[in-house]
Amino acid sequence: MTKTSSSIVEIYTDGACKGNPGPGGWGALLDCQGVRRELSGGALQTTNNRMELTAVIEALKALKRPCHVVLHTDSQYVQKGITEWIKGWQRNGWKTASRQPVKNADLWMALVQETPRHQIDWRWVRGHAGNPGNERADQLANQGIAGLGA
Repeated sequence: MTKTSSSIVEIYTDGACKGNPGPGGWGALLDCQGVRRELSGGALQTTNNRMELTAVIEALKALKRPCHVVLHTDSQYVQKGITEWIKGWQRNGWKTASRQPVKNADLWMALVQETPRHQIDWRWVRGHAGNPGNERADQLANQGIAGLGA
């Protein structure tokens, strides 16, 4: 029995912030064989990186069963964090190579909890470069801010 379904779920995520820190929003577009779902939300006092991570976490939490996911993010912080840096942070007790506490460790830990049930292909895409999925995720993130009344 395989860990994931045969369908591929394409996910595009983005975070946005007015000021950094400041009011922020996150957005996610999920697409499985043409069936789309859009998610968004926000926080009054946050950072762009927190919103980028929140978008990914919320998108993965929305999946009802284990899936093969192609996750697109325009955040190198998220993409490199989960594919390159995370194992070292965990090994070092959530400290960086310079022995400083990892920023947003609470969200990184939450992301680590969401990833094992899925097969995830982490892909970085250039932001604001005309990629329709990324552009929609950006719109959703900005809707998350607008929903705060900010």
